[in-house]
Amino acid sequence: MGKDGPRAARYGRHARVRAKVEGIAVRPRLCVFRSLNHIYAQVIDDERSHTLASASTIEPEIKGEIVSKNKSAQADLVGSLLAKRALSMGITQVVFDRGGYKYHGRVKALAEAAREGGLKF
Repeated sequence: MGKDGPRAARYGRHARVRAKVEGIAVRPRLCVFRSLNHIYAQVIDDERSHTLASASTIEPEIKGEIVSKNKSAQADLVGSLLAKRALSMGITQVVFDRGGYKYHGRVKALAEAAREGGLKF
């Protein structure tokens, strides 16, 4: 943990990941943000600085389904919804940006659901 706390340490880890990961039009970046209660995911084309598709637990489309589920199951729903939206736009391959978080728990559940939904990364 950094001198300024866990958030600053995550920013440093995220900067290291972003130095190596770049989304292009052919293979955009799937970026994950995890808050205490929600999880958000975006498919981003970094060349144009444009978000192509997004999904989160606060969307009305899945809001009713997540009420009695744990956070990993909610992330699973978000991953499958994002994969469906990306495939409908013709995006089949992405590069995964874990956002400085460890690849386990909710982040892993979202990634695996996106893979099962048809995205390749």
